[in-house]
Amino acid sequence: QVQLVESGGGLVQPGGSLRLSCAASGSIFPFYDMGWYRQAPGKQRELVATIASAGTTNYADSVKGRFAISRDKSTVYLQMNSLKPEDTAVYYCNLHYLGVDYWGKGTLVTVSS
Repeated sequence: QVQLVESGGGLVQPGGSLRLSCAASGSIFPFYDMGWYRQAPGKQRELVATIASAGTTNYADSVKGRFAISRDKSTVYLQMNSLKPEDTAVYYCNLHYLGVDYWGKGTLVTVSS
């Protein structure tokens, strides 16, 4: 089993910054992709950013230039800058390996004045 634990969510004003972390533990495989997804109220879950085991990154158009994904061994980070109210959502950590997705429980990010 793989466990993913997110942290770092909270309330921030528009234009502010937050850093999310996700630590993976359990049956960790040597090569896997990790990423962040988010789900806003009444909307479907959507990709925010992913990072492959080799370091290749991918971002949703809506966050390019504002968010940065990085990883250190089995921990993945999401640095979020210039936050907007539309970034408000539950953010989920994802680990993808051989066609199987593992998910964290999510952390709430609220962008509001």
